[in-house]
Amino acid sequence: MRAPTGTQHELTLATPSGQASATITEVGAGLRSYSIGGIELVESFPADSTPPKGAGIVLVPWPNRIRDGRWSYGGAVQQLALTEPAKGNASHGLLRHFPYREAARTAGSVTLEAPVFPQPGYPFQLDTSVAYSLTADGLDVTHRLRNLGPTDAPVAVGAHPYLRIGDVPSGDLLLTVAASTHIDVDERMNAVGESSVDGTPLDLRGGRRVGELDLDDGFGGTQPGVTVEHSLAAPDGRRLILWGDEQMRYVQVFTPRAFPGTGGPHQAVAIEPMTAPADAFNSGKGLRWLAPDTEWTVRWGIRHTGFGV
Repeated sequence: MRAPTGTQHELTLATPSGQASATITEVGAGLRSYSIGGIELVESFPADSTPPKGAGIVLVPWPNRIRDGRWSYGGAVQQLALTEPAKGNASHGLLRHFPYREAARTAGSVTLEAPVFPQPGYPFQLDTSVAYSLTADGLDVTHRLRNLGPTDAPVAVGAHPYLRIGDVPSGDLLLTVAASTHIDVDERMNAVGESSVDGTPLDLRGGRRVGELDLDDGFGGTQPGVTVEHSLAAPDGRRLILWGDEQMRYVQVFTPRAFPGTGGPHQAVAIEPMTAPADAFNSGKGLRWLAPDTEWTVRWGIRHTGFGV
């Protein structure tokens, strides 16, 4: 029986910290598993199920939500499919349920490709790819988008990894988010403004225990022009760093308390790097207009420390 996420691309690499392994899915080019020395570093899910709560998926050509699935282009209203019907929004792009084809492969890396064709609400044509590569100290991810159409195309990129440190309960982990602003939203999780986190419980720059948090919140205000780093640390000193290049200026943090997993539902923590916040097609924040026959590259990854054997 074929997995509902298609072919499972299994990656392995011998590292000083132990054997690194990752599984990338054909559908959505998602990160289904990642471990070092047998220690799980992301929340996984069984091969015979679909990604729970968006686990590991790629968010292209926009992350997060577009209010009512509507935006304007060239004086005309564009209407996207409402993929979050409960809130009446278009969520997480166009490729989360789309199969990617393998373009390149080694034992420790894979590059997957998928097209975006003109369709209702998005009259543009793109070639997209995502490359996953295991390294000595982590996992590197590279997104490439090329505009094949005759006009500039609006694009943004995001990813949806849930991080963990082996069997340490997520509630005991220390979360640090390098962001100085909060994306304020309405009851439908649509952006309505941006405010400083200074002096508020949403200032995570100094670190807070995940168990104290109940978040599905976007953040911005990262330092411009440098690599952005957020982290998750265990009490024993082991640490994961979720990094993004200078274009990953936004991040969504999600701490659901009923994530399905081994041993039953538990709290999890997603740190989602994004080049643009929610509703960027309407606000223009972080949105890139990609010229015809032009390629855009965005990188992020997971780095681990304190996992020596």
